[in-house]
Amino acid sequence: MESRLLKPALAVYLGLFLLFLYGPMIVMAILSFQGPTGGPQFPIVEWSTYWYQHLFGQISGSRVSQLPVGESLIRSLVLAVMTTIVSTVLGVMAAQAFRTRFAGSGPIFYLFVLGMIVPGVLVGLGMALLSNMLGIDRAWWSTSFVLHVVYTFPFAFLVMLAIFNRFDRSVEEASLSLGVSPAETFRRVTFPMIFPGVLSAMLFSFTLSYDEFSRTLFTSGPRLTLPLSIYGTFSVEIYPNVFAFGVLTTVFSFTLLAIYGLLMMRSVARNNQQYKGQET
Repeated sequence: MESRLLKPALAVYLGLFLLFLYGPMIVMAILSFQGPTGGPQFPIVEWSTYWYQHLFGQISGSRVSQLPVGESLIRSLVLAVMTTIVSTVLGVMAAQAFRTRFAGSGPIFYLFVLGMIVPGVLVGLGMALLSNMLGIDRAWWSTSFVLHVVYTFPFAFLVMLAIFNRFDRSVEEASLSLGVSPAETFRRVTFPMIFPGVLSAMLFSFTLSYDEFSRTLFTSGPRLTLPLSIYGTFSVEIYPNVFAFGVLTTVFSFTLLAIYGLLMMRSVARNNQQYKGQET
């Protein structure tokens, strides 16, 4: 009796969880198709793509000002790419170092992970105070960039650490025994095998940096990133153009996930072909 009730209960729980997770995005997508006289609430006055046209500047003389997302979007993308590159490289190097035990590895490990544990408000405020004491101008490409790396690096490090823990060392040892240099072994043998993990580390770093708010709030200076710019817009009054931009951002995120999935499947298929070739 209990087993027969367990599956429906789990199904209901899963349905409620998915509704809680994706419900806000569904509501946002529906409200983004309000007409020009509609607002951020139900019922829908008129179905229209007005707010998407407004977002791209195709509507003139509107009662609502344009969203200030042009330059802030570019800043967020550039900052996210910079953070992704640095955090992923550092994550791979740090995980490679932790493959062998060394003195002080325990405290260093927790020091690395500390960046993802400390609240972002405290870290951002501390960086702002330190910048003021040292006379350093706060900017998105300097002080915010440092905090983004400190925040995203532990995620990249943990992902790569898990990958290296499942790594077969005998493949590297075989390459080294044939006289191949360590650098060439890493490029030709190790990196292709850990590439799926590198992709995961890059995805984590990019997404975490792209929508980071609290750490950027205190350190970005006068030129705002996208989350700060959007917050400054809807903190006064909300219009459906914000929802339209949210829908486009969600589509962009799912596109990144699709690209990540395709690259992951391609990498796994290539590794499987190499293994089959070695076995034959």
